[in-house]
Order: sequence, then structure tokens, then C-alpha cells
Amino acid sequence: MAVPKTAALPLGYAPLPAGFVLPPHNDYLPCRPNAPRAQSFVSHSHSVGTLSARESGAAGQRRPAQGAVAETWGSAPSPRLCLPGRRVAAPSDEGPLGRMHPMIDPSPARPVHLDPLTPLQFLERAAFVYREKAAVRYGQTTLTYPQLYARVRRFARALTAAGIEPGDRVAVLLPNIPPMLEAHFGVPLARAVLVAINTRLLADEITYILQHSGSKLLIYDAEYAAVAAQVRATLPLLRCVAYDDSGAVHADMDYEALLAAASEEPIAFDTVDEDATISINYTSGTTGRPKGVMYTYRGAFLNALGEALETGLDATSNYLWTLPMFHCNGWCFPWGVTAMGATHVMLRKIDPALIWRLIAEEGVTHFNGAPTVLTALVNDPSARRVARPLTVATAGAPPSPRIIRQMEELGAEIVHVYGLTETYGPITVCAKQPEWERLSDSERAQLKSRQGVGYVSAGNVIRVVEPSEDGVLRDVPRDGETLGEIVMRGNNVMKGYYEDPAASARAFAGGWFHSGDLAVWHPDGYVEIRDRGKDIIISGGENISTQQVEKVVVEHPAVLEVAVVAIPDERWGEVPKAFVTLRSGSEVSARELELFCRERLPGFKVPKAFEFCDLPKTSTGKIQKFVLREREWSGRERRVN
Repeated sequence: MAVPKTAALPLGYAPLPAGFVLPPHNDYLPCRPNAPRAQSFVSHSHSVGTLSARESGAAGQRRPAQGAVAETWGSAPSPRLCLPGRRVAAPSDEGPLGRMHPMIDPSPARPVHLDPLTPLQFLERAAFVYREKAAVRYGQTTLTYPQLYARVRRFARALTAAGIEPGDRVAVLLPNIPPMLEAHFGVPLARAVLVAINTRLLADEITYILQHSGSKLLIYDAEYAAVAAQVRATLPLLRCVAYDDSGAVHADMDYEALLAAASEEPIAFDTVDEDATISINYTSGTTGRPKGVMYTYRGAFLNALGEALETGLDATSNYLWTLPMFHCNGWCFPWGVTAMGATHVMLRKIDPALIWRLIAEEGVTHFNGAPTVLTALVNDPSARRVARPLTVATAGAPPSPRIIRQMEELGAEIVHVYGLTETYGPITVCAKQPEWERLSDSERAQLKSRQGVGYVSAGNVIRVVEPSEDGVLRDVPRDGETLGEIVMRGNNVMKGYYEDPAASARAFAGGWFHSGDLAVWHPDGYVEIRDRGKDIIISGGENISTQQVEKVVVEHPAVLEVAVVAIPDERWGEVPKAFVTLRSGSEVSARELELFCRERLPGFKVPKAFEFCDLPKTSTGKIQKFVLREREWSGRERRVN
């Protein structure tokens, strides 16, 4: 079915002129009415980082003098944002389908059986195959795949015209709106490296990321204009582009004006090293200073297809963007959803009531979210059983069997995945076994709460190993009892930490990536996390898994969420303490929770203290246990006893 092309467009995409008939498969670029014209920009000698010759792809080439303004010629629609070193080609009348496969190098020098893996080809294919399919729905705005492809090409052309060169970093501070999706294709199409920044970070944290990554350009949403201004106060030479749904004028270059001024000439991606860096994602800060995690074109391609395979995406799917795209590039779903020709249903902010409404009105078939998001959904007054199949991938923290059970009672199929920023997001899935359907709901939910086995696309290379002093990694017994560290390698493991070879070497010790997560290996080959390595409690010589204690506490009907950490104890060295958030309207005392736990845990594992509070979290829903630990251990030299 063809999608409407003249609906009201409140987001900044102008409707077609009255009486205008859109030809089949035209790449008309919607553009906000009355947008400010693009002004010329004189570049300054802005330098916030370093770039290796290998990454830049331009080693030995002469760069223009700093301060030069890019030359333009041809029938440019308006002046362009000009940074050093690019000439702007004249626009072309050729549509996105006029040149087939511009990203493929036809050179006979490349073996006929080998093409570099790049997720960029997903969009080109979708624009050709799904010519009338809705690629994006956001409020009243709909973009077809050819329209999205045209905007991405313009975006890439704008970046290259602005002096962005191969290997340069382009940072974005955007919510889950169309420009964020466009950046996932447009930035690498310009051969630059995407740096998606957590939108909930403070100005000094954002400044650190911009400086560490050496980003040349920041694209931000008007919602974050205040924090962007604070960043500019520290980095006055940082060049910025602003996006505003309302069309308000900002001091910085306007995103829509930037696209409108860009050439329509198809941009070729003739060659690509699939091991080149496509993006840098910064860790969430649950364990300290963020590190820049480098993803490759190959890894992004394979993980995107792995996500589509494991969650059952296809061309009829409608994917709701509840997962922040700044988190592990949205687990690579910007590329995976596009690969299957599915529809991106955009969502600026998490709102449980709105999510339930969109599930019903937009025919949502898939979304992803941390267990905290699922908890908010099942406890929202709008919660209702879904009328059509709904697949929900959850990760970020081990989900309790109860939340899995509650979501399934609402008709959702839960796909529990596990991974880290260093593994492109998920690298394992708790693959459902047919015989589980014969189990009770609680038994099945218990099995599905495990982290499972490796993704098909990852190569199933995941192990649980014993602590080692000789550097040799030895597997723990598959007995479901012996704790060890999860290690992994393969297609879905990061290239390394940006500008931090020492940290990369530590992470890859023994030829495997060390997750820091402690788990057991079950006889059926499934792994199950019992704790973060730093969260294990050793009390009186006995190991206590905080994850095990949390699973018990959260089963109490009055408890919404819980985090258990070690606190110092004169007798036992350290003992567990539970920080508890109660459900709205519920009451329970510490003594009642203690008795509840004593019925279900050995005495030494029962928390010795309970505190009722709101839990500190990252923007992606991870509980920040280090904040709780710091509070309990402040003033002591050691954090363990």
C-alpha cells in the first residue's frame, strides 16, 4: 500500500506544493518551510583530538590551509556551510534509483566473490525494493524509503561539502527522531565516523567525549540547546548544527537548511575497508570514566542482520524506537530494521502511556527495552493485552522471571539478549527451546531469564572461564554452580578502545574479550549471569551473588526494583545491603522483607540492611551500583574487606 505523501508535517518537513503530483519513486526531499538559508562558514583551527593515518584514509594528502572557505560552483540552490577542503559539485537531476548500486566498486581488481560488508547497502537496497514503503513514521510525518535515501545522500553531500574528510568524527546529540536515523547512514556515507552521545550527560561529560574523540562537528537537537551552549563555552571553535522541530531560528547552522543546500548528486561509496571504524560509542560510566568503543563496518553489518534474525524482523514489521539510538547505535537496529525493509516508528521520549497507544495505533510489532522500561510498562494504567504479535527484546540488566512472566501475560514474546557496549550490544540470546512450552509459566520464565548462547552472526564464541594467574583461560564446569567470567570473541566484538591501547590490551587478555560479568555455565550450554565481577560479595569467606539476592527480593509483591551491594561489617568483612524501590501505593517494612528473604535464602545471603529509595540509573536504565557502593564505602581506603 502506498503511503500518504501530503499529510500534515509538524516536524519540519514541508508538504508538497498544492497541485504537485509526485511521480513514482521520486526522491523529493521534504524540507521545513521558511527555514533559514545556509550561511557560509569560515573555518577555524579547531582541534580537539588526534587521528591516526590509518583511520583518516588520507595519509600523506595535502590538506587546505586552515581558515580557507570551500569553493563552490554550479547551480547551487543556496550558499553552503563551508568548512575546509571540499568542493561542492553541481546538483544532479538523477534520482536515487537512477544509478544502481553506486556503493559497489565495479573494478575487476576486486575478487568477484568478495564485497566488503557495509550496512550502508541496506538503505540503498530498501530504496530500490520497497519504493512505496514507509521507512519512517513520526507523528504525522511519513517518509518512504526513496525519500529517506534521498535525505541521507544530501546529508552525506553536505558533510563532504563542509570539509568533513574520511575518518573525521561527527558527533550527534539527538533523541530518537528522523535526523538521528539519517546520521547512522549519512555520516558513514561521507566516510566519517559517527559519535552518538548520550543525551542525558552533563556538559562536562559531553565536552570530554568531544575532546577525546576529536569530533569536528556536533549536530544537536534544540531540546539540548542549553547544554550545547555550555559545551561551546568550553570549546568555542567547535562547529555546530542545530535541529528544531518547530522551525525556530538558532545561532548555529540549521539542519534542514544544510540538507536543502546540499547537492543531489548521488554519492558513491566505491571502496570500503570493512575493518574501518564506522562509529565510536562511549561506555555508560557504570564503572568509571567513559571509554570510546570502536565498531567496524563488518561488525555493524553482521550484528544488524543478527538482530533481525534473532527478533524475527521482516518487511511487514513496525519497529518502535524505545531504545536510545545513542546506546550501542541502538544495538545496530537502525541498520537492521532498514535491512529488512521494516518501518521505523520514532519516539522522542519514553512515555509508557504513549508507548501503549503507539503499539495499538501504529501496529507496532517489535521494540527493545531495558527491564526498567518493561517494569514501567506493566505497571502503567494503560497496560493492556496486545491484539497482535509483539516481540520485545530486553537487555541492559538481567530481567527477573517475574517481569518476563508479566510481559508474556500481556501477550508479548520476550527475547532476552545480553551484551555490552564492547559487543555492539547483544552478543547472546536466550534461544527458546520447543520443550519449554510444556513447562509452567514460572518455570519457563526462569529459563528465559538466563543470558543464553551466542548469536548466530557472532559465531557462538562465548565461554565462562576460571580465574587464572598464568594467563591460560580454562572453562568452568558446565554444572550451573561454578562461577566464572564471561569471555567472548568473534564478529560482534569491538575493534578496541579509541586512543587507549592499554585498556584494549587488558580487555583482550588471552585473546578473548573479558566482560567482567560473573556467570555459571549450565549443562545445556546456556550461560546465566550471577553478578558483575565487582559486585560479588565475600562475607565470612563465602561468596554471595548479589544477582541471586536481588531475584529473591524483587519477588515480593510490594517491591518494584532492588539493588544489592556490599557494605563493610566488622565481623564478616562485608555483608549485603538491599536498596529497594517500592511499587506505588505499596508498603512493607525492612523486617518483613528480611523474613521474606529468610524463607528463600541461606542466612548468610539475607541482606543485613534494607533502605527504601529511588535507585540511581544511567539513561539506558542500568542501575548504577557504583554510586551506592561509593556512598557506603566513602572515607575508606578499600572498597572490599
